[in-house]
Amino acid sequence: MLFSIGEEIKKERKRRKISQEKMARELVMSRSTISQIESGTVQEIGIRKVIRILEYLNLELRVRPEGAPPTLDELRGEK
Repeated sequence: MLFSIGEEIKKERKRRKISQEKMARELVMSRSTISQIESGTVQEIGIRKVIRILEYLNLELRVRPEGAPPTLDELRGEK
């Protein structure tokens, strides 16, 4: 799950042309933490850091039952 979140963070950061260094500096985190989150290799991370990153990129975290089919809104967003 964290790997998927990291992939979405990386995709949005690159889409906005923001470097890991700039994002880390503005969020007062290390660049290596950003890199590890994006690659899914971070050992431990607090949810508050994840939320700060998501808010910075105007993303949101949604929770739903595992294996649930995608919603119509999610399907529309894939196009």
